[in-house]
Amino acid sequence: MRLMLLLLALLLGGAQAADEVRLTNGEWPPYLGQSLPHHGIASRIVAEAFALQGITVRWEFHPWARSLRMAEQGSRDGSAVWLYSPEREQRFYISDPVVESGYYLFHRRDQPFDWNSVENLRGLRIVGVRGYDYGKDFQQAEADGKLDIQRLTGDEQGLRQLLAGRADLTPLDKVVAFDLLYQKFTAQERRQLSFHPQPLRSDSLHLLLSREVPGNAVRMERFNRGLAQLRESGKITRYLLDIQQPLTLGH
Repeated sequence: MRLMLLLLALLLGGAQAADEVRLTNGEWPPYLGQSLPHHGIASRIVAEAFALQGITVRWEFHPWARSLRMAEQGSRDGSAVWLYSPEREQRFYISDPVVESGYYLFHRRDQPFDWNSVENLRGLRIVGVRGYDYGKDFQQAEADGKLDIQRLTGDEQGLRQLLAGRADLTPLDKVVAFDLLYQKFTAQERRQLSFHPQPLRSDSLHLLLSREVPGNAVRMERFNRGLAQLRESGKITRYLLDIQQPLTLGH
């Protein structure tokens, strides 16, 4: 009898573990954040898509490089949310798009500019964030020394550099930028800023599940089914609309 109870406990424990996924995350409001409602809009979409398939998400928040490394090594099941790349596909199962991200060039309203290629950005003082990828052409021009770019530690610093007149441009995800402007800046400061309507880059962001973790291929199939269900329900559109701030910036 004691042996049977032990075996039953092990079976139940295994079933419970199979219905839980451990994911790493980072700070990128309003998409992701440990202290945000639902841990951010992207985290909410991931968690609810898994929940529709009977899987519970256990989140862990770490610096981005560590989050990716833990998932890549298989010490955690995966990480959310990331850009697609062929290199990542070698190490991860990559989900269908969770959210779309568009990077735009922000500038002072009293210093308008126009551009249609990275070549047009030469001679302008640009501030970006360390580790951010702003697209192939931009990254290559930076590597070749064709662009004057200062890399800082965060998006807020870039916006403050614009306001102080120490920079001409800073590229930001538009949703992230507006959330930051409404959280950290005054109405008077917001009125001084604008952005160019042409995106620097537009991409989809994805859930990554490590190829080192057994069962992750099936988990990804289940996640994509749940994600499709969630999108068809209209909830993803509603969640994204909920985080949009009134667009008082002009272009």
